[in-house]
Amino acid sequence: MKDFMMIFIGPVYEDLKMSPEEMQERYGRWFAWSEKMRATGSLKGGHALHGPATRVSTPARTVSDGPFVESKELVGGYYIVSAENKEAVIKMADDFPDYDLDGSVEIREVINFEQ
Repeated sequence: MKDFMMIFIGPVYEDLKMSPEEMQERYGRWFAWSEKMRATGSLKGGHALHGPATRVSTPARTVSDGPFVESKELVGGYYIVSAENKEAVIKMADDFPDYDLDGSVEIREVINFEQ
């Protein structure tokens, strides 16, 4: 088995001006999706992220707060999952709750330096 990071990219819910009922329904989708992966033993962990980000860059360690002009996407969170291959993770992403909000899932294999 390999570990993969599923990086969730999409809108900030607060910016969408959802009603409390819509937010509850949206979070219910996330909990159901998480539980489905947890039940199969695939989900190893993950977190939602607050936005906007703070960026540290350049040799002078310049600190800047987002949102950043060059970034039109927000990384809203991530999961670490275990799977045989990338195709299995793509299948897990079938139920990603935010496709209807133009969200996307970036899948990256985690490098294990201890093998």
